[in-house]
Amino acid sequence: MTKTLMLRASMMALMAAGTAPSAFAQAQADDEIIVTAQRRAQNIQEVPISVTAISGDLLAQTGAIDITDVQKFTPNATIEVARGSNSTLIAFIRGVGQQDPLWGFEPGVGVYVDDVYVARPQGAVLDIFDVDRIEVLRGPQGTLYGRNTIGGAIKYVTKGLDMDDSTLRARVNVGTYNQFDQIVSGSIPIGDTFALGAAVARYTRDGFGENLTTGADHYDKDILAGRVSARWMPTEALDFRLAADITQDDSNAKHGRRLLPSANGQFQVVDSEYDTLAGIGDENEVKTKGLSFTAAWDVNDSMTLKSITAYREGDTTTPIDFDALPQPDFDVPAFYSDSQFSQELQVLFESDRLSGIAGLYYLDGEASGAFDVVLGGLGLTIFQSGDQEKENLAAYADFTYAVTDKFDVSVGARFTRDKTVADVTREVWLGLGSGSFDAANNTSLFLATQTGYTDIEREDEEFTPRIALSYELTPETNVYASFSQGFKAGGFDPRARADLDPTGVTREGFSPEFVDSYEIGIKGSLLDNRLTYSLAGFMADYTDQQITVQEGVDSDNDGTNDTFVSSVFNAGSSEYMGVEFEGALRLTDNFTLSTAVGYIDAEIEEILSGGVNIANAFVTQNTPEWTSRFGFLWTHDLKDSGNLTVTGSANFRDEYNLFNAENGGFAPGTSAAFPQGGPSLDPDAYTTFDLGANYVSESGRWEFGIFGRNLTDERAQVAAYNFVTPSQLGVDGAYSAFYRAPATVTATLGFNY
Repeated sequence: MTKTLMLRASMMALMAAGTAPSAFAQAQADDEIIVTAQRRAQNIQEVPISVTAISGDLLAQTGAIDITDVQKFTPNATIEVARGSNSTLIAFIRGVGQQDPLWGFEPGVGVYVDDVYVARPQGAVLDIFDVDRIEVLRGPQGTLYGRNTIGGAIKYVTKGLDMDDSTLRARVNVGTYNQFDQIVSGSIPIGDTFALGAAVARYTRDGFGENLTTGADHYDKDILAGRVSARWMPTEALDFRLAADITQDDSNAKHGRRLLPSANGQFQVVDSEYDTLAGIGDENEVKTKGLSFTAAWDVNDSMTLKSITAYREGDTTTPIDFDALPQPDFDVPAFYSDSQFSQELQVLFESDRLSGIAGLYYLDGEASGAFDVVLGGLGLTIFQSGDQEKENLAAYADFTYAVTDKFDVSVGARFTRDKTVADVTREVWLGLGSGSFDAANNTSLFLATQTGYTDIEREDEEFTPRIALSYELTPETNVYASFSQGFKAGGFDPRARADLDPTGVTREGFSPEFVDSYEIGIKGSLLDNRLTYSLAGFMADYTDQQITVQEGVDSDNDGTNDTFVSSVFNAGSSEYMGVEFEGALRLTDNFTLSTAVGYIDAEIEEILSGGVNIANAFVTQNTPEWTSRFGFLWTHDLKDSGNLTVTGSANFRDEYNLFNAENGGFAPGTSAAFPQGGPSLDPDAYTTFDLGANYVSESGRWEFGIFGRNLTDERAQVAAYNFVTPSQLGVDGAYSAFYRAPATVTATLGFNY
C-alpha cells in the first residue's frame, strides 16, 4: 500500500473513531480549554494549530512527575530523559528533533518556560510543580515565537500570582524506593498593586538499581528547585513581572546496563535492568538558573506592547561510563557549560476582524565543554573540547483576518539571521586521562593535536512563511488547513577530525535543515458538547536533515579501533506523513473517557554518497509508527465529605529506532570480540498502565492521593550506546541500554490555603 493510501485509510479510520468513546487529554469534555499557542488567549478548539494542552490540575490528578510525562498525552511525540543523564531532555515531535545533546547541536523541539526559550537540553527535564499548564505545539514554530524551532514547541506555563488574596500550597509525596518529596508554593499581595510569590521543591528517591562496583544508588533522584517572582501593576494598563529560578540536581550518574559480557568473559550481564558495573564513579552535578523580566503595556483596547528580557546559565559535571564495566576501557569524564541572554519585543494587536503579533528577537548564547575519552585497554586518551557562540536575530509577524464571521485567514512570516562562531580542539594522549582535561595529571604524555579550529564562523539567513485558513462549519465545528516552513541553522561538529579532512569540509560546518509542513484538521464537539474531538492529517518534506554518525577507527592498522571519527552531514530528503486524533467523551456528569492516537509514516528517501543513494542504510529515530493513550476520569461527590477523582490510562508506544541506524542486535560471528552475538538495543512495542485516586475535602483545603505508575512493571528501553557494531571502539566497546522507570506507587498529602 502506498503512503498516500495508507494515510487516507488511517484518516478514515480515525474519523470513524470520532463517534466512539475516545480522546483529548482534558478532565471534562465540556470544559473550555484556554491556551496561548498563538500568543493570545483562545479556546483550544478554535486554534488552527495542532496543540495538546494539559492543565496543572490534570497533571496532578494523574500523578505526573516531570515534563517527560507529557509524551503520554501527545500523539507522535517522544519526550525522554537522555542516555547517561538524569535531567537532559531529548524531544522529537512528528519525527523531528535532536538526539545529541552535546554543545554545538541545537534542539529540534523548543522548550519555553513562561515564554522564555531554553536554549540547551541540559537541565530541561522540568519537574511538575507550581505549573498552570503545559502546551505542546506540533510542527514548525517561528512566526509566533521569539526563537524558531523546526519540530515543535513545549510551553511550560507556571501559575500566576494572585493580586487579591494570599495563597499557600504544600504537598508531600512518599512512595516506593523511599521516595520523599516536599513542595511548597505561595503568594502574598502587598497593597493593591504588588504581589510576591515563591515556590520550592525537594525531590529525593533511592535508586531503582545499584552500581554493583561502587555500591552507589543507580537511577536515584536528588533535586532541589526553587522559583521566586514579583508582579507590579501600577495601573490597569501596566503589568511588570520579575521571576528567578534555580535548580540543583545532585542525583548520581546514570551509566546504563551493559548487554554484553566483557571481552575476556570476566564480567557477565547483570540481572537487573537498573544495575550497572560502571567503575568511573557516581558523582554528578547539574546546576541551572535563570532570571526574566516581562513588561506589558496595554496602549489601548486594541494594542499591547510587550518586552521579555531573560538570562539563563547552566553547568554540568558528569562521569559517563560507556563500557559500563569496572575497568576504564571506555570512560568519559565530562563537563558542560552554557549561558544565554535573550531580548524579545512584541506588538500584540486585536480588533474586531484583525488580530496578531509582530516581534523582534535577539539571542546571544554560548555553549562549551570538554571531555576525555579514556581508552584504558589501549593506554590512550582522546581529549575533546570546544566552544560555540550563537547569535540569533529575527523579525517575525503573524496576523489573522476574519474575512467573514466564519472564515479566517492567518498569514505569518519570519526572517532569521543565525551566526555561529566555534572553537574545536581534539588531542591524543598516551596514558589514562589527559593533562588538558585535568591539569593535575602529570603522568600522561601528549602525542598530537588532531583538531585545532579557532574562531571558525558561519552565518545562515532564511525567510520562513506560514499560512492558515480556518472555517466555522457550524458553531461547534471548525476546519482548517495550513502550510508552514521550519528552519534550523547549521553549525560545527564539536567532535570534528581536522587531520582526516584535507579538503576542510569540517571547517565549513554542516548546513541548515528545512521542513515544509502541510496540515489539514477539524476540531469540534457533538452530542450537546459531550464529545469533543480534534483530528489532523499532516505531511512534511524534510530536506537537508542534519545526521550525526560516530564510529570507531583503527588508526595504526593493528586490528583494534583506537580512536573514533564523527561526521555530521545533511541528508538529501525525507518524507513524513501521518494523522493525529484527540478527544473526550463525557458519558455521564461524573465519567469521561479520553484518548490520543498518533500514526506516522516516516522515511529517509535520499542520502547521496559519491552519487549513490544510500538512504536504505538509515532510518528515522525516536519516532514510533503508532502512539496512543486511552484513559478515563471518574468523579464522585461525597456530599459534605468532599470529592473523589479516579483516573486510569493505558499508554502504547510502537517499536522504534533509537538512532538513524537500526540497532536490532547482531548475529553470532558478526563481531570478533563478541562471537556470541548481541541482543537488540532498539525498544520493542510496549504498553504501560497507570491508575490513581485523589480525594479533596469539602473546603478544598486538604487533598490526599495515591498513584500507581507502570503497574505491569514494563521495563522498556528508552536510550542506548553502541560502539560494538558496526565498528567497535576499544577492547570492550559500548553496548548499554537505559530503561524507563519500573512500577511505582506514590501517596500524596496536600494542603491549600
